[in-house]
Amino acid sequence: MSTGLVIGIIAGVVVLIVMIWFISTWNRLVRLEENVNKSWADIDVLLKQRYDMIPNLVNTVKGYASHEREIFEQFALARQTAAGCLASGDVKGLGAAEGTLAALMPRINMVAEQYPELKADTSFVNLQNQLVSIENQVSDRREFYNASATNWNAAIQMIPTSIVAGMKGAMRRDLFEVTDPVQREAVQVQF
Repeated sequence: MSTGLVIGIIAGVVVLIVMIWFISTWNRLVRLEENVNKSWADIDVLLKQRYDMIPNLVNTVKGYASHEREIFEQFALARQTAAGCLASGDVKGLGAAEGTLAALMPRINMVAEQYPELKADTSFVNLQNQLVSIENQVSDRREFYNASATNWNAAIQMIPTSIVAGMKGAMRRDLFEVTDPVQREAVQVQF
């Protein structure tokens, strides 16, 4: 065998190995990116469902406590801001808006505590139970989204995968984070 043929075979094998690596890396990045997209879509569905329920809860409470106008206006503004961030895919903005909504929920519950007939209203109780269920699901989905986004972010930064990620135009994804320092504080329960 001539040296030219041996070099050609070696070069062909190397090119084949590089192509197999490139294709498998590309496919892995596609799978990771789709996982992040799916986890974001899961959050999107649940938050839209929750945003649709919040006005019903507010209207139920409003019927009993019409003089609490300020809290209802704050709720409407926070819901509108959150829905806008959700529609535009702004994860950081959505995290901030979610923080505002989370801070307002105890205030709605406080208003409900002042009206025993509201606490006994079955539609109010059902709405509260549904919101608690959705909150738990949203919490689980946020955790899954953050795990997916972290895997994606790590993959696109690691060498040599970062070469393929650069060719693919891969961009880092924001994590769902608590931006409101009040939410980081320990909850104090007083009897």
